Amino acid sequence: MNNIVNQLKSALGEDSVISGSAFSRATSYWNQAPAKALALLRPRTTAEVSEALRICHENNQAVVTQGGMTNCVASADSREDEIVLSLERMKTIESIDITGLTATVGAGVVLQTLQEACREKDLLFPLDLGARGSCTLGGNAATNAGGINVLRYGMTRNLILGMEVVLADGTILSSMNQMLKNNAGYDLKQLFIGSEGTLGVITRLVLKLSPKPLTRQTALVALEDFQKVSELLQKTRRDFAGTLSAFEVMWGEYYKGVTEEGGHRAPFGRDHKYYLLLEAEGGDLETDEERFNSALERYYENGLIVDAVVPKSEAERVALWDIRENFEPILEPKPIFLYDISLPIVDMEAYAKELEKNLRKRWASCELYILGHIADGNLHLFIRPNSDEERLHDLCDEIVYGALSPYKGSVSAEHGIGVEKIRWLPHSRTPEELALMKLLKRTMDKKNILNRGRVFDGVE
Repeated sequence: MNNIVNQLKSALGEDSVISGSAFSRATSYWNQAPAKALALLRPRTTAEVSEALRICHENNQAVVTQGGMTNCVASADSREDEIVLSLERMKTIESIDITGLTATVGAGVVLQTLQEACREKDLLFPLDLGARGSCTLGGNAATNAGGINVLRYGMTRNLILGMEVVLADGTILSSMNQMLKNNAGYDLKQLFIGSEGTLGVITRLVLKLSPKPLTRQTALVALEDFQKVSELLQKTRRDFAGTLSAFEVMWGEYYKGVTEEGGHRAPFGRDHKYYLLLEAEGGDLETDEERFNSALERYYENGLIVDAVVPKSEAERVALWDIRENFEPILEPKPIFLYDISLPIVDMEAYAKELEKNLRKRWASCELYILGHIADGNLHLFIRPNSDEERLHDLCDEIVYGALSPYKGSVSAEHGIGVEKIRWLPHSRTPEELALMKLLKRTMDKKNILNRGRVFDGVE
């Protein structure tokens, strides 16, 4: 094993290969235990990634790729016999084209860094999620990240024009397309978006930008039943005519949990059934705010909403979003399990009630917190069983996905499969789909060195 580490040091340089006692980092954001690995590689270029994978391929050496370490399904958690390939040094924003509305970036660029660079040029990179300050664009692509703006701008897949990828044997596949339209044969980049690093290592990206909106209106509103949540979604889609960018729902228990003592300040009452953050972004300085506020007044007068708060400053807006995005107040005590599912909006209320019933039947004092990007069918669940029973996570999985099965939902809306959901992937994909996925994996990674044991147990 030391032989391959020496080969990598010779090829990449001593400062790019960290091994032995010098290797020290947490397993992930979610698991602060010390990570284990044979070595950590920190290449600076696509060529260095290519050379590293060529060496690992020749030696049948398993490799796990890491970005910002915020992955929620243990895809990037390293094992002691694996080489960690970190893209953290590939963090250059190569160009921002204000005419073509594109950005060319290294895979290690942090999402927030690109967002801020775009804003300075009156542009917008619309992908946005709570981990913006640490997640990387390569990781966003590899997991097809969603976030809070999917309703208007789509998933990460919709924002990628071109890509450079290194295959398992070191082959560089460079397709740094900058056009919206390119229908010349297969769109190969789609193979790698959402593949969780199992088919290749993404090193560079061409991303689609938008003009920065001139106006933004935000409100936190309270509602008393889910039917009104659904009705409000339809009305805001119509009333804001394509400018609605976020529609984020929080069940009452989540709102209470994150605004209790030691948590976020509650801007109004904490005893409502549902709380909703909605946001519209437009281009008319004279009419957008008036239209937004007039709509809120109508919703209140018609009994759709029972309370509302509109931020008067950016600081107040950030504080409202913190309630939705910063769930730290409910993470202790552990264990608490995070789930990321999707299902039709019309089935969400029934599913949530069935899930709560089944959880409390198993664990009477169980805590359930629900929130989500509801307009795109995505719910996030935090479940604390409050039990010392063995196999808690497995038992919780069975209840969550068992209740989901009748609604033909997905076990993963945006977080992927990784290690944690391998067992449950067949609940969302047919045998024929799984067979084709495994065929692709066997074809593109013949020695199964890339993120081995993620997404699939085996690919035979």
